[in-house]
Amino acid sequence: MTLTAGVDEVGRGPLAGPVIAVAVIIHPKQISGLRDSKKLSEKKRNELSTLIKQNAVAWAYGFASVIEIDKINILQASLLAMQRAVNNLAVRPDKVLVDGNRCPYLEMPSQAIIGGDDTVVQISAASIVAKVIRDYLMTVLDKRYPEYGFAKHKGYGTQDHMVALQKYGATPIHRRSFAPVREVL
Repeated sequence: MTLTAGVDEVGRGPLAGPVIAVAVIIHPKQISGLRDSKKLSEKKRNELSTLIKQNAVAWAYGFASVIEIDKINILQASLLAMQRAVNNLAVRPDKVLVDGNRCPYLEMPSQAIIGGDDTVVQISAASIVAKVIRDYLMTVLDKRYPEYGFAKHKGYGTQDHMVALQKYGATPIHRRSFAPVREVL
């Protein structure tokens, strides 16, 4: 049996917080309802994330910090997070399917699939777990920086977030290489 890992990242667009990637090895017909995490309700994502983690052959996450994002750019940081997620798997996959148009450097064969988070169950599973992990992290960071509303917008450049940035300035978890943050510094 070929072990195929799906990989996806979450958090390329926000102005704050790390980019998180997840790698999942799961049997394709094991869990129904898997699709792009952005097309699922928060409740459904949380339910599926639990099922995925309970039933996966293996799953792991990797992240790239705000400092790394600012140093190497968001694309390279996303690829680094994906590479870390695959390398953190307890079981080595035979091949890796990656959402998007680029693959990180990996020791096993990999294939980039545009729209894979909605068409390949392994990538969908990775998308869901990554979104749940990052959303949870942003709610934790909201307790540290309550005036920014991270629990609500998860670091994206919403109007409320932009107002908070103007009023309070940037926190250590803001991406200084992103124009809206750079402008308030």
